[in-house]
Amino acid sequence: MSRRDRTPVQTAQWHREYDLPAGVVAPGVLAAAAGLVAMWPFTAVIQPGAWSFSVVAVIVVTGITGVIVRTLLRRRTPWVRDLVTLTAQVVIAVATVTRLVAGDTAVLGVIPTETTLVTFQTLAASAAEQITFGSAPLESTPGLQAILAGGFAIVAILLDQLIAQRGAVIAFLLTAVVGAMPMIVTVSGVNVVWFVMLGILLFLLLRQTAAQHPEAPRRSSAALAAGVGVAALASTVIIAPALPVSAALTGTGAGVTVDASLRLGNDLRQPNPVEVLTLATTADTAPYLRLTTLSEFDGRVWRPDRGDLQAQSEGFGAEEWGSEIAVEEQSTSIRVIRMSSSWLPVPYPATSVQGIPATWRVSPENRTLTSRSADAAGNDYTVRSLSVEPTLEQIRATPAAPAEPDPDAEPVELPAVIAESADEVTADATNDYDRLIALQSWFRSEFTYSLETPVEEDFDGTGAEAVARFLDVRSGYCIHFAGAFALMAQSLDMDVRIVVGYLPGSLTTSTRGDEAVYSVSSDQLHSWPEVRFPGIGWVPFEPTASLGVPTAFAAGATTGGGTGGSTPTEPSAAPSAEQTTGPEVERPDAGDNAGATGTLRTLDPTPVMLVTFGVLVVVLLPGLIRLAVRASRRGRARRGDAASAWTELRATMLDLGLSLSDAESPRMRGADLVRDHGVDADAMRMLTDAVEHASYARPSAAPADDLDDALATVLARLRRSVDRPARLRALFIPRSLFASRDQDAPVLA
Repeated sequence: MSRRDRTPVQTAQWHREYDLPAGVVAPGVLAAAAGLVAMWPFTAVIQPGAWSFSVVAVIVVTGITGVIVRTLLRRRTPWVRDLVTLTAQVVIAVATVTRLVAGDTAVLGVIPTETTLVTFQTLAASAAEQITFGSAPLESTPGLQAILAGGFAIVAILLDQLIAQRGAVIAFLLTAVVGAMPMIVTVSGVNVVWFVMLGILLFLLLRQTAAQHPEAPRRSSAALAAGVGVAALASTVIIAPALPVSAALTGTGAGVTVDASLRLGNDLRQPNPVEVLTLATTADTAPYLRLTTLSEFDGRVWRPDRGDLQAQSEGFGAEEWGSEIAVEEQSTSIRVIRMSSSWLPVPYPATSVQGIPATWRVSPENRTLTSRSADAAGNDYTVRSLSVEPTLEQIRATPAAPAEPDPDAEPVELPAVIAESADEVTADATNDYDRLIALQSWFRSEFTYSLETPVEEDFDGTGAEAVARFLDVRSGYCIHFAGAFALMAQSLDMDVRIVVGYLPGSLTTSTRGDEAVYSVSSDQLHSWPEVRFPGIGWVPFEPTASLGVPTAFAAGATTGGGTGGSTPTEPSAAPSAEQTTGPEVERPDAGDNAGATGTLRTLDPTPVMLVTFGVLVVVLLPGLIRLAVRASRRGRARRGDAASAWTELRATMLDLGLSLSDAESPRMRGADLVRDHGVDADAMRMLTDAVEHASYARPSAAPADDLDDALATVLARLRRSVDRPARLRALFIPRSLFASRDQDAPVLA
């Protein structure tokens, strides 16, 4: 009997000898789980409502449909099964979305009609407007329900098909991209829970994909996969938030992204403010620039005004001031450098604009410019506006317009301290203007400006409770002063709104023609309240302590004057209560960064480099681990360890996607590689002889031969025998890593 015949037969443990039948339940469950993980971050930027139920329903129904159809067609050819499954999922998803969103317009509630399509178009347009002009958290509306249900129906189908086809990496990337969108758009903090869920999902997807591959190991190394997951999560959750990420990382090359909200704290607290725009004006001092206004308050947040829009050629709306009110025309040229926004900064009240595309439309309700498709960055334009200058007698004789609550909105119950404080502060005033001046003076004299106190005291917002806390602590920044002033003015039955915009900036040595140029930096983002006086218009006030010039009007003896001279109706950017010749900003919290100098600051590339390095480490981590394992095995092979050399050969074949069978002996395997892949016969023979010698020969004290050169020759030829995609997959996603260590050695008798 030959030595081969005497070799004991062992059961192959390292690889399957047959392909397990593809499962149908596990991929469906994983696809549904991936869809829910992708949906999770949206719950932080959209208020609870029908949208979440619709999205969950679509994801679950899509997964169940895939499981049922694949089960019924499990004996059909794969392409038929996949095509029918995809078709069924599309049909069921369309029917489900139709039933949930516009069932009353469909046949039997599920079959779309022409009316259904028109309804969806209307809802989509409404949702697009809400997303463009709204601020997080967005209100749950039928429009958002429609686009989210439809969007996640597509995502759920793609995830189900990808996972069924063992496209774990693409499915993971799709989940990550969709889930990261809310955090990217809102520039919010790291959602740790979501990142943990994403890491667990990746682990499960890779295990499921490996389990369904005919040449994959029978068992996966949980320790190794978990180690990769922990390293990735640590890099993302711990390292990334600690990086000094620059504001320039968001937007299309802009230094600051401004939306229609009062979440200005993060921008104001940026350690390195950048120049966002420059302006030149014919006025004596630079005007305030407004982006948008916010009038609706629901108890938690102020929401932006979304009135009708009209073309620039139709003007900025009817005049809000009477003919007896003195006005002065002025022209302002603005160049936006590093500010990304759907609004263009303009002085108030604007009357005409030149130099911008027609995609920018006018909102006559607040005389602002907005676009649903264009971005403010890079625009250079000229705005003509007026300076409205009523006399002190005129504005004192004009009562403020009464508050106009939305009849469809739920009443907001405010803390009693807001109305009580307003009544107490204005008790001695005899007219609305003097009441507002009393409020303005009270804030500026009794409160302090601080960017950090609201964070430390946990009231960094504009909700009713945050305002009550601000009135108690008496320290905050512009959004707290503006929000408290507005709610107190409302309690006095006055029509009030909040403006988001920029302080006038700092005078530079540059000129544009005969006009001086002012530079506005990112830390001069500002908010202020304004109250409507019929026949005069919206009058701004500056309650923010230590910032700007308080609003004041002169008696009729002087035109539009104030203390010591003419005072503009728009609050100025000077840092004291006295009029200055130029708008300069001095923030106690801003240190040396306060104000701009007209010189473009150099952006720090460190955040970009660190983030890029972190991403590369996470992406390359499996490949780096595989390189370390290969180096260790080759080191042992250099010392004559035949088991390590053969294990590395098998691992490389698995990485490259080459067929493996435990029914083959080392000699048979070597012959196949020489014949099918052109491996060097001498090098292959050296390896197989070493394996057979280690398996059957008596132990010898003689030093073993160096096997590394032969192994390197064989591995190099194997890599050249496959195409480039296979080599890249082997480099970045080495499948051999998912083989458990106790089965990482060849079966040697």
